[in-house]
Amino acid sequence: MKRIHIIIWCLCTLPVLATQAQKITIKTGLEVLKEQRFQCLKGKRVGLITNPTGVDNHLRSTIDILHEAPEVNLTALYGPEHGVRGDVHAGDKIDSGTDPATGLPVYSLYGATRKPTPEMLKDIDVLVYDIQDIGCRSFTYISTMGLAMEAAAENNIEFVVLDRPNPLGGLKIEGCIVEDGFFSFVSQYKIPYVYGLTCGELALMQNADKQPGKACKLHVVKMKGWKRKMDYTQTGLQWIPPSPHIPHAHSAFFYPVSGIFGELGYASIGVGYTIPFQMFAAPWIKAAELTRRMNALRIPGVIFRPIHLKPFYATNKGEFIQGVQVHITDYRQAPLSDIQFLVMQEIAALYPNRAVFAHADSTRFQMFDKVCGSNRIREEFTRRNRWEDVRPYWYKDVERFKKQSKKYYLYP
Repeated sequence: MKRIHIIIWCLCTLPVLATQAQKITIKTGLEVLKEQRFQCLKGKRVGLITNPTGVDNHLRSTIDILHEAPEVNLTALYGPEHGVRGDVHAGDKIDSGTDPATGLPVYSLYGATRKPTPEMLKDIDVLVYDIQDIGCRSFTYISTMGLAMEAAAENNIEFVVLDRPNPLGGLKIEGCIVEDGFFSFVSQYKIPYVYGLTCGELALMQNADKQPGKACKLHVVKMKGWKRKMDYTQTGLQWIPPSPHIPHAHSAFFYPVSGIFGELGYASIGVGYTIPFQMFAAPWIKAAELTRRMNALRIPGVIFRPIHLKPFYATNKGEFIQGVQVHITDYRQAPLSDIQFLVMQEIAALYPNRAVFAHADSTRFQMFDKVCGSNRIREEFTRRNRWEDVRPYWYKDVERFKKQSKKYYLYP
């Protein structure tokens, strides 16, 4: 009898749990565009910059939605890093071709060129951008957006951004603004490392900063219901991985935790294992002692545990390594980007002959500096391996950027 009661309870509560899990609290720019019956695209030849994250609330692809809509004349697709269908490894160059599902031409924006050429745009009146970003400057999709906006301005083409949530929310800002000499595809804008804007807000800000005649004809289709205090888990939206190593919504929180450190390539950050960007490990690290030192720092919103593993690929592939796994207990309090620098500090104290910058070559240094947006972080840190000496410089632009960016906010 007891077993029957349990089965009945499960059957009764499953629909409720399913409903709660699927409750969506916002409408993305794509959903709003559908509500508006594609008004801003009618009568125009449309090019679409997207990838697998471009989906509606029912997980239908933006490609399929625009291709099937009678009001829309979709004529070409444009793929960022990882490709339109998301089947290309990070950093791999992509060729242009044809989309087998729609028969449309697909132009690569991560191959021979990263900026649409006039030839790519000759049959286009408006470029639409619909990609889920992760709110961190070095993630390359916003760079693709910026270069496409430049091309749109140069070719007198409209540019439409279908806005999506910043998964880190709209309040967290960390890191210095990119300095002259360090602009690249991983640091294209004068913004902090964690910048607290949606892609639509960022597009408005960058377009406003252009010299007269260089700005594009920009239209942002705003979301409905999103608020700056929301992280992605509060939206009710399903998470589609924007890259293979950002598999879950909470993965976006960890990308700023170890992404800069990972550019040095001398210890594993979990890429090649089941917890990408969530750990720091190497064959020569002693998990217990590094864990003790990291927890002794009492970093707000973060705790560490020892981890032992054998990566499947990438750094330390096939080796037994150990170190610390990062657990975020309070995302709002956690200084995400600080964590990697504090790990570097403790590694230097525990293993003086393994100090981070003593084991990387000039190519790694250059990439580290590009992602930081400055060489000052590396140079200052190298002097004494103490984060407290460098942290004021890392955060020097945050308050100014908060004031500067507020005028482009689309959401409370």
